Amino acid sequence: MTEDEAREWLIRHFDVSRETMIRLEAFGAAVIQENQNQNLISAATVSSIWSRHILDSAQLLRLAPAVDTSLPWLDLGTGAGFPGMIVAILADYPITLVESRRKRFEFLVDQAKSLGLTNVRVHCGRLETLETFPVGTISARAFAPLRKLLGLAHRFSTEKTRWLLPKGRSVREELESVASSWQGSFQVESSQTDADAAIIVATGVRPRKRAR
Repeated sequence: MTEDEAREWLIRHFDVSRETMIRLEAFGAAVIQENQNQNLISAATVSSIWSRHILDSAQLLRLAPAVDTSLPWLDLGTGAGFPGMIVAILADYPITLVESRRKRFEFLVDQAKSLGLTNVRVHCGRLETLETFPVGTISARAFAPLRKLLGLAHRFSTEKTRWLLPKGRSVREELESVASSWQGSFQVESSQTDADAAIIVATGVRPRKRAR
């Protein structure tokens, strides 16, 4: 997929206003600029930021529940802002971004302020240091293997929480690795940006009760 095709896909599948498109362009340019100071994205993907990062993030919204301002979106290991900042630009979800590295945290705070994203909260620290609160959606892109991810983030999850977890070729193996310890509805959706990637969509996630 070319960069122009990625832009066209966004316009075709979302009600993207001119103002929103300007915000997406501005954020993409800011990531590329800041990438010279800190390693936000792979240098090999700078020229394909729209298809590899922006669209790759935006596609999660097609799998997300309806906006509920009482139940925020929680994005783990936000890094350069993917998918969290893209979600915040395209939709009205109140969203908490979790990023442990100070320089990335400062970049995210600066961008949220610069883009006027009042729905964004950025937590600087490991997930373990964030207070527990119920969320409507949990996303994580290259955060941790599924078993570790579920163990760390389950305390934020309710019966209705939707987990949106982009994964690579190992998605089936990761699901098999948690089958004996976690239960719920786990589905695998194809990625729009990478034929070798997929997205785990899960609800009702909870630990399996150990047999006595």
